[in-house]
Amino acid sequence: MLAAMQITAVHTARPPHYYNQEQLLAAFQAMWATQHHNPRRVEQLHKAVRVGGRHLALPMDAYDDLDFTSANQAFIRVGTDLAEQAIQGALDAAGLKPTDVDALYFASVTGISAPSIDALLVNRLGLRTDVKRIPIFGLGCVAGAAGTARLNDYLKGHKNGVAVLVCVELCSLTLQRKDLSIPNLIASGLFGDGAAAVVAVGDDHPAAGPVKVLDTKSRFYPDTERVMGWDIGTTGFSIVLSADVPNMVLANAREDVDAFLGEHDLTRDDITTWVCHTGGPKVLQAFETALELPNDALARSWHSLEHVGNLSSASVLHVLADTLTEPPPPGSKALMMAMGPGFCAEMVLLEWS
Repeated sequence: MLAAMQITAVHTARPPHYYNQEQLLAAFQAMWATQHHNPRRVEQLHKAVRVGGRHLALPMDAYDDLDFTSANQAFIRVGTDLAEQAIQGALDAAGLKPTDVDALYFASVTGISAPSIDALLVNRLGLRTDVKRIPIFGLGCVAGAAGTARLNDYLKGHKNGVAVLVCVELCSLTLQRKDLSIPNLIASGLFGDGAAAVVAVGDDHPAAGPVKVLDTKSRFYPDTERVMGWDIGTTGFSIVLSADVPNMVLANAREDVDAFLGEHDLTRDDITTWVCHTGGPKVLQAFETALELPNDALARSWHSLEHVGNLSSASVLHVLADTLTEPPPPGSKALMMAMGPGFCAEMVLLEWS
């Protein structure tokens, strides 16, 4: 297997406003005290997601007066700041400069901007005026893995190139105060705010990276559009979150992974490291069951879920960043995997340099 690119660095960024789950739950219970007939149900759903605390884009009291317009303005302002921090941190770790970047991929599903945030970063970071910009909207939780795969696609044809992916998700700004549906109550306890950037170079670039991307695979499941996503209306982004998400993992993950690995004469036993999106307890348990993983295989994903919640597209990159701090021996294989709206999955086969 010939690698097309090397991941040289991954850097994460989160807003400074951190609250533990008890603080957040108390605020939600106060907000919904006169609306929800069973406040105890809110507490049960929040505790079930096994999140210990989350970063928020804004201080907690700033959410009281947010409408769609002000929330989206905050998304642009805070999102641009976090994207800048994540990219600059990753470039510094890679020993590269903003002017080295040939292509910039930006992914988010929690706000709207035109020009897109990647364009706002050109001046912020001092990127070249001929940088190729590829904004991605709508992939949601799968975008961290899918965006990494698209970097690989680009660098196959630009072997001396430098490409960057930045994912920014400010899920708290999508809160729907009048939506008392189970999906919205779960989302209010599960999702957090954060960003992450990946810097990658083509296989002929002189910069060395700790991880090679050997191959990628996309998988779309027909007629599953209502499994996950948004309904976007006058109040902003309303969550679509079906109970079928863990069932989709159970029904498809093993076959998809085995087929992908089989293309390279590999099996699950050849994978020493699993980098899985922190979709929630039931999703992580479904990955463990479907892939027949040992108890500690997804320890980093569980840790990330507990400490920062589900960061949508940025989540799997946070897990990857944590993995890079304790890499396995050279030559070891890893699989990065995430699922998201479509409904779809993305797999990235990695090898430690």
